[in-house]
Amino acid sequence: MSTALKMEVDPQEIIEAVKKMKKQDREEFLEDLLSATCPEYLTSIREARAEYTAGQTKSHKDVFGQ
Repeated sequence: MSTALKMEVDPQEIIEAVKKMKKQDREEFLEDLLSATCPEYLTSIREARAEYTAGQTKSHKDVFGQ
């Protein structure tokens, strides 16, 4: 037996709701949405964390000289 609830939502309603969110909440929502819908996004995060842990990153100053 499925416990999923199916309902139609107008995309414009979603857009308006996201626009009304506080900036931090909006950023977190969009990051959650990306992670839920894009396996490549999660892979890129894992790769970036591994590079950081391995010391394979450069500072802003190293890259831009500032």
